[in-house]
Amino acid sequence: MGSQTMASTYLSLHYHLIFSTRNREEFLVESIRVRMHEYLAGTVLGLKGHCRTVGGTADHVHLLVGLGATHTLSDFVRELKKASSKWAREQESLRNFVWQEGYAAFTVSASGAEEVRRYIANQEEHHRKRSFRDELKMMLDKSGVVYDERYLD
Repeated sequence: MGSQTMASTYLSLHYHLIFSTRNREEFLVESIRVRMHEYLAGTVLGLKGHCRTVGGTADHVHLLVGLGATHTLSDFVRELKKASSKWAREQESLRNFVWQEGYAAFTVSASGAEEVRRYIANQEEHHRKRSFRDELKMMLDKSGVVYDERYLD
């Protein structure tokens, strides 16, 4: 009688990450936004994550990422923001670029990933109707996250 063991570890760890520029400064104008999104996607890969999509507006970004078993979410986001801030400050027009201190992260089921990917792809459309602050409050409320409104700005 032998016991059967699982030969490997299998994961489906997807996160919807959101963070903004400090004071919601509109650093990410259209001419730089695509390059920032490409840089963020490449950095996710460099950190051994999987980037499903990146989107956003002039003052914030959304990412849908898959992480591995050895990733720590806070370390991953810190390194992602650190690398992209350094890159941004090397660009002539972004010498004073800074991300906000915090971030929002929501888990995403494999079955819900495509809906989140479409949502991220349509950020500019969403923000014609709803501010970043209102969007974030809606997502936090929907997810049951307790928050202090003073820290949403």
